[in-house]
Amino acid sequence: MPRAFPLAGLLRLRQLQQEKAAGELAAANLRMRETREARAGMYNALETSFSEPVDATTMNAIAAARSSSRSMLADLFALDTRYAAELETARTGFTAARARSVGLEKLEGKFAEAEAAEDLRAEQTILDELAGTVWHRRQKEANT
Repeated sequence: MPRAFPLAGLLRLRQLQQEKAAGELAAANLRMRETREARAGMYNALETSFSEPVDATTMNAIAAARSSSRSMLADLFALDTRYAAELETARTGFTAARARSVGLEKLEGKFAEAEAAEDLRAEQTILDELAGTVWHRRQKEANT
């Protein structure tokens, strides 16, 4: 019966950590993409809005809208900066988790190869013993 990989539990833990880190990286990428799309949408909206002030009230409304838009853009830039830092942290976390998993995965592969080689050696030993027994039996029968 083949032995189980002694570090299988640790390997599974590392793989779960890697999957979690991959999820965090995907979420960070999504937040970053959404923020950049929102910022691009804001720029497009500002480029296409042409308002002609007809009186002082309209001019004040346009000024307030532009000020609000400027504030929203500043918030989006700040959010973009924050999400960029989070993305880098998530990327670093995923890389580290992957590195921890890879080493154990290689060990597991080497363990499986060693187990397979040991199984083949044991099988060959049995076959050699059987062949030797048959050969001795035939020799014995030939001599009688």
